[in-house]
Amino acid sequence: MPCLNEEETLGICIEKANNTIKELGIDAEVVIADNGSTDRSVEIAESLGARVIHQPLKGYGNAYLAGFAGARGKYFMMGDSDDSYDWTEIGRFLNPLREGADMVMGTRLKGEIKPGAMPFLHRYLGNPVLTWILNVLFRTGISDSHCGMRAFTKDAYERMHLKTSGMEFASEMVIKASKAKLNITEIPITLHPDKRTRPPHLRTWRDGWRHLSFMLMYSPTWLFLIPGLILLLLGVGTMAALYPGPLTLFGREFDVHTMMLGSLFAILGVQVLTTGLFAKVHTYERHFDRQDPILRTLAKSFNLEKGLVLGLLVFLVGFILDFSVLRQWIAVDFGTLSALRPAIVGGTLMAVGAQIVFSSFFLSMLSVKVAELREDASSDNPKLQAS
Repeated sequence: MPCLNEEETLGICIEKANNTIKELGIDAEVVIADNGSTDRSVEIAESLGARVIHQPLKGYGNAYLAGFAGARGKYFMMGDSDDSYDWTEIGRFLNPLREGADMVMGTRLKGEIKPGAMPFLHRYLGNPVLTWILNVLFRTGISDSHCGMRAFTKDAYERMHLKTSGMEFASEMVIKASKAKLNITEIPITLHPDKRTRPPHLRTWRDGWRHLSFMLMYSPTWLFLIPGLILLLLGVGTMAALYPGPLTLFGREFDVHTMMLGSLFAILGVQVLTTGLFAKVHTYERHFDRQDPILRTLAKSFNLEKGLVLGLLVFLVGFILDFSVLRQWIAVDFGTLSALRPAIVGGTLMAVGAQIVFSSFFLSMLSVKVAELREDASSDNPKLQAS
């Protein structure tokens, strides 16, 4: 249980857990991850036989990371210490683990939410929307991704490689459990109104944004690659359509000004795509997407030399086009010249070529991780399976 000034409810939760452990006849302990309480929380926990682990680094995730690092059991169960979750339900979480599940998730949305237990905005907007987004981005198949009562095996915990410090820890756990192909089971639970009189630690908009931004940052395909590809195709298509001359559509004429906009889209698209590749390598380091096909293709095919050759070739084609325009301009003694179309295409290719060259250098700076990827992709993938 994470704890920060929970003297009003911590004792209730520990007593429920202790009594349930005794009734089930299991060998277990209650671990309190104290996050710097200044009230009587630590004193209460120790008086009831709980083991207290002190975590001076603030944050929901930090508290749990310290608690799990100090836990000694085969199975871990987590939940808040405000008496909103029912610690007499330990057995319902333990049984699926004994039957082979790697993780058991409580689901409040399929269970019962007592009156006053969850704010209207959280129940009908925040939790459903964030869960839907998480399922779209990561295909987790979870109905209540932010339910705080969960249980999992020690092996499952080690395979998830959890790192985040704040409220986004809950999202990270679900995402990494899905990426690690853990066997996840859901059980409906009852959420009760918490018994504390102080304001909750949760901040609706701040923590909601932390969850959303975390999910987007660790989904480079949706955040970078897909938008980048759309921009690139739109830009290239626009320039190709207008290169022969003006185009009339729906009674409107589109000319070089639209072509310049296409150039902007193409350059921006390449920038976003290369940023997405950097993000893919970063997610590998953070133990996301270890079986991603884009990563494996990148690992097998990319090296600095190939990137430099491609970038320089693209730059050279653009340079030849623009140099041709320059020669035409010289031929008319720097007078009026109508050669905007090849100039736009040439400039675009030079910019894209330069982007590819410098992006290749930056990607090669991540050579250690790229080397790991190449080893994984060229083998029968034992590392990926282990991760």
